[in-house]
Amino acid sequence: MIAMIVLTLGVALLFAAIHMFIGRMSGLHGAERSGWLSFSGGVAITYVFLHVLPGLTIHNEILAEGNEAVAFMADHIVYFLAMIGLITFYGLDRTVVISRQAQRAAGAADVPHNTVFWIHIGAFAIYNFLIGYLLLNREDHSLFALGLYAFAMGVHFLTGDYGMWDHHKHLYQSKVRWIVSAALLAGWSTGAMVELHDPTISIIFGFLAGGVIMNVIKEELPEDRESRFGPFALGAAFYTVIVLSEGLI
Repeated sequence: MIAMIVLTLGVALLFAAIHMFIGRMSGLHGAERSGWLSFSGGVAITYVFLHVLPGLTIHNEILAEGNEAVAFMADHIVYFLAMIGLITFYGLDRTVVISRQAQRAAGAADVPHNTVFWIHIGAFAIYNFLIGYLLLNREDHSLFALGLYAFAMGVHFLTGDYGMWDHHKHLYQSKVRWIVSAALLAGWSTGAMVELHDPTISIIFGFLAGGVIMNVIKEELPEDRESRFGPFALGAAFYTVIVLSEGLI
């Protein structure tokens, strides 16, 4: 258990480092989408199909088992939570985009209104907190599974933080990176001290899965800048091979 605590702390610190230093990764910031971002997108999309979607089925069974309060929707409850998560983060992203457009039309800086900014960052602080919490509270506690989770979520944060940096510009450097990093480490700390019951974990996973799916699709399949199919396909193939190799180890 102590070894897993140390390992997951290392992963949490890695995630926090991505948050902290994304603004300094100059190779990512350009009109043409970086090959590394496209590669990361391929990994993250594959993670959704090979881990997140199957995980929804597992957690749906856990949550529905013996829970008469949700018997009428037992076959769909975690999927419903995932849908709520997806809708929530889609609504947040559209609100930020519309706010930026309104700010530009008014001759202000190309950043969202202050209220929208704090709502957006608050939501992503919760998102990061939940991801940090699940580092120590996943259904598969093997070292290989932790490595897959760390790699996939690391590249997901790489592209997601790039999108947040693009939305919030200098505010990302001065405020956002500190808030989301602190939230992630707070989530890990809570996970090390508080162990929730499996149904509660399933509720968290369901909502978080919807957010992950939305953010992966939004950032990893961009419409506003040229994506690069070659690196994207390579990333998808690379992660697929790693996942399939688990049975050979």
